[in-house]
Amino acid sequence: QVRLVESGGGLVQPGESLKLACVPSGDYFDSPRTMAWFRQAPGKAREWVAIISYSGTTNYKDDVKARFTVSRGSAKNSIYLQMDGLKPEDSALYFCNNWPPRDGFWGPGTQVLVYS
Repeated sequence: QVRLVESGGGLVQPGESLKLACVPSGDYFDSPRTMAWFRQAPGKAREWVAIISYSGTTNYKDDVKARFTVSRGSAKNSIYLQMDGLKPEDSALYFCNNWPPRDGFWGPGTQVLVYS
């Protein structure tokens, strides 16, 4: 059974940093996968934030470029999201998933709150 577990969220002030982690498990993730980070703010649709291919190629949503960095971990298909220069508008529940995302794979997410 596929399981995605996100961690690393928290409550920070503008300009501070957080590093999120995602650890997938299950047979599907025994093979190299393109992975992605997503976020959903209250009252808004979930949106993609960053994508990393199995070969390490990355792509970022325009408003997080130069502030966020996605990377792969040592565990198979695990990924990280280094978030620097956080802004209040980055506040959201952050998720990881395959790219393109699979509906049945969503985990509980990790909450990021940036307050001023």
